[in-house]
Amino acid sequence: MAPTHVAMSLALAAAVAVVAPAAAPLVVAAALVGGVFPDLDMVVGVHRKTLHQVEAFVAGSVGAGAGAVLTGDPLVAAAATGFVAAALHCAADYLGGSSEARPWEARTDRGVYVRSLGGWVEPRRLAAYDGSPGDLALAAALSVPGFLTLGDGPRGVLLASLAVGVAYTLVRKRVPQLSGGAPAVTAAVVALYSVLVRRR
Repeated sequence: MAPTHVAMSLALAAAVAVVAPAAAPLVVAAALVGGVFPDLDMVVGVHRKTLHQVEAFVAGSVGAGAGAVLTGDPLVAAAATGFVAAALHCAADYLGGSSEARPWEARTDRGVYVRSLGGWVEPRRLAAYDGSPGDLALAAALSVPGFLTLGDGPRGVLLASLAVGVAYTLVRKRVPQLSGGAPAVTAAVVALYSVLVRRR
């Protein structure tokens, strides 16, 4: 679910901010954008295919990462963080449940679409489905680095995101049609919140 992607992205941002503290604000913003961007294909295109560009994100991570190490430029470090967050998003989808309205029924083998492999990769289901109790627990655990390392703005994003995650988990099986709708809305709300907080 989107709160797990947000928590994972901010955990990444926390790690980068320790190494490059001057780039922290840019890195946080880039991590959030990169971490939620792939799920915009819930509203435009095919979910976990159209914007889940695994190879492009990995290539961007390597290229921008090398540039960040060589130049020390905060903008390049932020770009690298964004690409890595997007790549991690795809990896999380692969490790989680399938892309379907009722993923707990596991009727499809659609984890994430990988173009270089010629199609859909079967999910590992380490988190049974988006919005499962295990998914919520993972989101909570991944929030810890951000809470410990980042400032008040990102902490507020994490708290708001976790609150949405709790609500989503409570209703997930009762409202299957949330799949493909609510996470994208959640991502947009969290991204907007982060921008507003940064401007204060």
